Amino acid sequence: MKDRNFKYYLDLITVLVAKELKVRYKNSYLGYFWSLLNPLAMALIFYFAFKVIMRVPIENYSFFLITGLFPWQWFSNSVGSSPGILLSNTSLIKKVKFPVYFIPFTNVLNDAVHFLLTIPVITVFGLFFSKIPSLVWLLGIPLWFFTQFLLTYGLALLISSINLFFRDLERLVMVFLLILFYVTPVFYDITLVPEKYRKILFLNPVSGIIMGWRDLFMKGAFDFKFYCFYLIYSFILFTFCFYVFKRLSYKFAEVL
Repeated sequence: MKDRNFKYYLDLITVLVAKELKVRYKNSYLGYFWSLLNPLAMALIFYFAFKVIMRVPIENYSFFLITGLFPWQWFSNSVGSSPGILLSNTSLIKKVKFPVYFIPFTNVLNDAVHFLLTIPVITVFGLFFSKIPSLVWLLGIPLWFFTQFLLTYGLALLISSINLFFRDLERLVMVFLLILFYVTPVFYDITLVPEKYRKILFLNPVSGIIMGWRDLFMKGAFDFKFYCFYLIYSFILFTFCFYVFKRLSYKFAEVL
């Protein structure tokens, strides 16, 4: 019975992810390449502003930007689209019996797959700067992927459920992401931040994850203690978000 349920849910997730991909790239000729265009364009803008004009003292700055912007794009896209994800699947939720938390899951998984497809692009950029892929990647990529997925999925659950009762949350999330972008070391290095403010940045779990990806891709480094801290941090946040989602889920039928 459990095996049958597992197969059913796996098929359902596959169908939902495929549906999201079809909707995203409907009537699009470039398809996947659009997911590369935005971070690459941002990288170009930031490179011109901070390296050419302001001359920030960061080596291999274009590669530095890429290693931060691609994981940020995954987080930003998933969290930014989460307010309306349940609302846009109202008919599916009402017609098909399945755990509703699968909807935010497939949304995050969709963006996660796009992120994994950017790793070859990161690799090519790295080779251009003589950064050869390390064996540490075999450990670091799945571990950091899991931690970012856990954090992103948790926030998607929280935001998607609360937005059903407080529709203004969608606009607040956009403001939240804008602020979070500037307090996350995506286009600047943590060493450029005054010492007294660094602790504030470290309290932001996205900061740790971005720095973890960057150290992995640029230095072939993986700090296990640093990773464990953000894994536990992300797990605690995920547990809280999932708890809120489950407590609110029994009222979903009233508002959908």
